[in-house]
Amino acid sequence: MTSTDSFLTARHATVADLVALLQAQHAAKLDVVASACHLLAQNGRLRLIGVGEPHLTADGVTVGETLLRPNATADAGIAEKLGIPLPYLRRLRAEQVGLYDANVNTWLGEEPDRRFLIRGLHDPDGGTGVARAFLSDSYRMVDNLDVLMAVLEGIRTAGVPVDIAGCDLTERRMYVKVRAPQVAEYAPELLAGYRSPFTGARGADNPVVFAGFVVSNSETGHGSFSLTPQLTVQVCDNGMTITKDAVREVHLGGRLSDGVVRWSADTQDAVLDLVVKQARDAVATFLDHGYVRAKLAEITRDAEVAIGDPAATLEHVGKALRFTAEAQATILAHFISGSDITSGGVLHAVTSAAQTLDDADAAHDLERHGLRAMALAAAHAA
Repeated sequence: MTSTDSFLTARHATVADLVALLQAQHAAKLDVVASACHLLAQNGRLRLIGVGEPHLTADGVTVGETLLRPNATADAGIAEKLGIPLPYLRRLRAEQVGLYDANVNTWLGEEPDRRFLIRGLHDPDGGTGVARAFLSDSYRMVDNLDVLMAVLEGIRTAGVPVDIAGCDLTERRMYVKVRAPQVAEYAPELLAGYRSPFTGARGADNPVVFAGFVVSNSETGHGSFSLTPQLTVQVCDNGMTITKDAVREVHLGGRLSDGVVRWSADTQDAVLDLVVKQARDAVATFLDHGYVRAKLAEITRDAEVAIGDPAATLEHVGKALRFTAEAQATILAHFISGSDITSGGVLHAVTSAAQTLDDADAAHDLERHGLRAMALAAAHAA
């Protein structure tokens, strides 16, 4: 483990904590486009030949090198780009690092002129850094810190008061939940029979739903920048994510030049100006009473189907959405605790179960399937 591992991830962070973490990553950032002939796997690490300061020795000047240790995300990129089965590559890293090197170097040697973008972090203590992504050289980088600052600027210009309800950072993605308590609506039909599995509070006593959206971005090739509307139930903090209305911007662009990547100011400004405008438009669209009322009406229509056989229904939903056995068991427990024996209760169970997961990627993935799970449950029970 290197000292860079200490600022790779965060769960349930404040926005101030997230900014500090992203600033630390930004200071250690190393983005390099290199040909396969300038890359070498050695002892499970990746040598970037020609990157770094040259050294003067008794034999003359030697070419600079940088050592990076691929994390799980980078290994997945190496496997994909080189056509190596990922489970096999992971096993080699764990059990036969020499064979890991041999496999990676063999396939790098097949196309020595093929170019890749390696996204890494320097070790601030001077040791081996971290390779956190192995990507195509056409990947357009839109960094988390820049996205976050641009989104906050877009929100500011829109003039709607919001709270940052929570922030997560993983090796794959950044998630920021934006909530507007002043844009609230009542949802008595949706919450009439629901009880929070966390506090026991009854939805009928406090049927308030807040407007909001989730900001998500990946620096490592795991999906585009997106702004996705989300309605939050006050009584339990469950988030109903409306994926069909999401605003997305795919991270693909022109081919990058060899060497350490440095964006020009005008290129970066153009990208971030678009993010500011999209955030401003998201506020105007998603943080609107009319939008919230319309979406609540749609959700409520699918939420009123009685569930006669909860175990069979949830098993059907879990298989259709490929939930793990552990996730299915947690959802069933939350469905029982929630006391709402309807398709809407399935929605509540999925979104409350998501809050209990330690893995932020898994939590957000489960949460965004809540409305789909409700629709599947309604269709199965009908």
